[in-house]
Amino acid sequence: LRDNRIELVRASWHELSISVSDVSLSDEGQYTCSLFTMPVKTSKAFLTVLGVPEKPQITGFTSPVMEGERMQLTCKTSGSKPAADIRWFKNDKEVKDVKYLKEEDATRKTFTVSSTLDFLADRSDDGAVVSCRVDHESLNSTPQIAMQVLEIHYTPLVKIISSNSWPEEGQSIILTCESKGKPVPEPVLWTKDGGELPDPERMVVNGRVLSISFLNKTDNGTYRCEAKNPIGRNSTEYVLIVHDVFSTLLPTTVIPSLTTATVTTNVALTASTTTSAAATSIRDPNALAGQTGPDHALIGGIVAVVVFVTLCSIILLGRYLARHKGTYLTNEAKGAEDAPDADTAIINAEGSQVNAEEKKEYFI
Repeated sequence: LRDNRIELVRASWHELSISVSDVSLSDEGQYTCSLFTMPVKTSKAFLTVLGVPEKPQITGFTSPVMEGERMQLTCKTSGSKPAADIRWFKNDKEVKDVKYLKEEDATRKTFTVSSTLDFLADRSDDGAVVSCRVDHESLNSTPQIAMQVLEIHYTPLVKIISSNSWPEEGQSIILTCESKGKPVPEPVLWTKDGGELPDPERMVVNGRVLSISFLNKTDNGTYRCEAKNPIGRNSTEYVLIVHDVFSTLLPTTVIPSLTTATVTTNVALTASTTTSAAATSIRDPNALAGQTGPDHALIGGIVAVVVFVTLCSIILLGRYLARHKGTYLTNEAKGAEDAPDADTAIINAEGSQVNAEEKKEYFI
């Protein structure tokens, strides 16, 4: 061997060693060692040289990319022997659906390997790190990696957050408009029912925040928040409903009361008779506690009792008068029926009283 890169390391009757520096693919082949004895002894060995792949490069990326556009990224490496393996990762998660291409170099000893990643740009890919990793046995478990950070532009995403889930009259509410987009959206625009905010004194806009104080029913409506950037615009709505002030009625205890109505009727004839009727209405102690306002049931009961007592009194009086109805004559009147004058009537009456049977009259 006549090459300055080949050096004899050891030579003896039992061993012959050489070293090759700056190994290249041309050094690959069969090497023969001969020992000149009688007979001559030889030994052969085949040297395989690995082609180390070059550092990969990612092409096909143009910044920025609009959301929805198709992206084709190509990772390429040359000089590998045997052909290297290429794998794709997005944020450390391997992507399987890729195209792989292997070609021989002009020397027909090494290979150029390329792989293409094809996908639609999405806003979730903004800021993602896409990496291409080359694995080869010559790299001693230390793969070569190329990386590319994606930049995706997209229209704003808008969301309204309310500070009060149950707004009531007299309270305040804060509506926050969250907008995310790339480029960063301009200051948002607040509107109510398709027009400007009707009460700037109570409805204050500070950046992305809308504050409404002293809520009332006129504040009911649809509030819209709109954000835009050079890519486009987007908006969202919030329907505000102001509720009546919620009040809790405390229970009221009603003490049952006793109500008495009395009607008295006096009739004076030969004897004085007094008839009294009393009606008592006692309120139900189980009546609904907490009831407010006039007790119409109680008033109606009193009126009914008074009417009933009055009717009873009239009926009793009628019966009394009917039973004592008649004609009553005095002693003088009994003798005056046939007498020509008063003296004769008196004499006749006295005589009749002597002969007449004694009569007694009982009043029932």
